Amino acid sequence: MPKRGKKYLDALKAFDNQALYEPTEAIGVVKTNAKAKFDETVEVAFKLGIDTRHADQQIRGAVVLPHGTGKTLTVLVFAKGEKAKEAEAAGAEFVGAEDMVEKIQQGWFGFDVAVATPDMMGTVGKLGKLLGPKGLMPNPKTGTVSFDVDRAVKEIKAGKVEYRADKAGIIHVPIGKVSFEQDKLMANYKTIAEVVMKAKPAAAKGQYVRSVTVSSTMGPGVKINPLKIV
Repeated sequence: MPKRGKKYLDALKAFDNQALYEPTEAIGVVKTNAKAKFDETVEVAFKLGIDTRHADQQIRGAVVLPHGTGKTLTVLVFAKGEKAKEAEAAGAEFVGAEDMVEKIQQGWFGFDVAVATPDMMGTVGKLGKLLGPKGLMPNPKTGTVSFDVDRAVKEIKAGKVEYRADKAGIIHVPIGKVSFEQDKLMANYKTIAEVVMKAKPAAAKGQYVRSVTVSSTMGPGVKINPLKIV
């Protein structure tokens, strides 16, 4: 077990960490017990009853949170011609084609999200082994491969988050900052919870949502009743 700091242990004593809370109560506990000197990120984790080894039980996508995440993301767009101009006008920090591919091959990763027009994917595909492990590869399922560059960039800037079930069937998603008002965190939480519920694979067996936990960057997890997640 990792050694925990005094603030973490104090926060752990401030609530019943075995209880199952309503979503609003859980978020309130997280906000109250966030003691770090910086504005911590609030994250929710859904443990799902799925087997991601099977293609028909993999869950992946993206959703725009109504109140954003509190973090400004740096966007790279792989595009040429008019689409490159469109990307710049939409607010993308970096825009390019083969030049950007070469820059990344040389070790540059100064961006948070990559977007590509479909005609660029043949070129961007060369970066699969570099971008894939970092979760930065453009993907049609998350809306980052599109000719609608303006929309793709603006959605990312507005608070679009990607979600993906890992090997253990867990989805981790940031829903804002501790400084957010309670109702804004709740609205963001509800948005992702509804998306996760709708994404239930037909092949999933037994109880779909096994557990839900909300926490801040430095704080302990607070359990949400998996039968009342929305």
